Amino acid sequence: MAPPAFSDIAKSSSDLLNKDFYHTAATKIDVKSKAPNGVAFNVKGLSAHEGPTSGSVEAKYTDLTAGKSLRLFLHCNILFHNVYGSPNSEILVASIASNGSRLLMRIRRAGLTLTQAWTTTNVLNTKLELDNNIAKGLKAEALTDFVPSSQKFGAKLNLYFKQPNFTGRAFFDVLKGPTANVDAVLGHEGFLVGAEAAYDVNKAAITKYSAAIGYSTLEYSAAITATNSLRVFAASYYHKVNSQVEAGAKATWDSKASNNVGMELASKYRLDPTSFAKAKVNDRGIAALAYNVKLRPGVTVGLGVSLDTQNLNEAAHKIGTSFEFEG
Repeated sequence: MAPPAFSDIAKSSSDLLNKDFYHTAATKIDVKSKAPNGVAFNVKGLSAHEGPTSGSVEAKYTDLTAGKSLRLFLHCNILFHNVYGSPNSEILVASIASNGSRLLMRIRRAGLTLTQAWTTTNVLNTKLELDNNIAKGLKAEALTDFVPSSQKFGAKLNLYFKQPNFTGRAFFDVLKGPTANVDAVLGHEGFLVGAEAAYDVNKAAITKYSAAIGYSTLEYSAAITATNSLRVFAASYYHKVNSQVEAGAKATWDSKASNNVGMELASKYRLDPTSFAKAKVNDRGIAALAYNVKLRPGVTVGLGVSLDTQNLNEAAHKIGTSFEFEG
């Protein structure tokens, strides 16, 4: 089995500390449905505490013969009109009332996936993907973006390679720099060792580098990371105490900013098969509580609150809700 990517070495503790806390937005809505032809739709909306309301529409088609997924993604603010599909292509059309939307078409042929997007900022994006075609375990992506008004053009190449005990990634910005970001992780019997580096061709210099070590099992995991050119150090821990209780913690120190160490503690308790509660607190006295319940099949509600325990009399607290519908 391939180890996680470099950015996911501390994923268990990161998810416990950051996921399913609903106070970060005033209201979130997530609607999932599936058409008779197998195309799955996902409509999301978010009302932030500050700033505009945003939303997105996603359509996903799975080629059962190849066993691969095909995704269509539309980021928009208001309206979604229709999706037209055939076994080899889907066209997703939207009508937009404000910025941030895309008209996207993705075509798939013989393991090749082509994604084209047009944003309301008049940027034309194209992505070409080859997964397990060039070599076993290798996924290649070619991405371009073009701005007709300014004639600006960008090109990127991403490579993902997975093998037993090894995961490697490479991200190349062909025209800006050019620059390259490469990371790799080695795994053996739960032990993980990873490194990351970025190189700028014009500067002929390494612009950043990071390293991480970790250990992971089904019940617990621990990781130590040194990021931002070994400037920011973090130690994290995750423990699945039993089928109902999970606990985790993270300590962070920026060696160039101050001598203070940031600390976060979190826990999750499954109340019954359909609901759970989460709580966390950090060294600044910010406490967060969350509650998630599945009201019935296809309907899930989340409630969250964040409290500044050191300034209870001030308007620094946040409340958020989340609604998920699936049919």
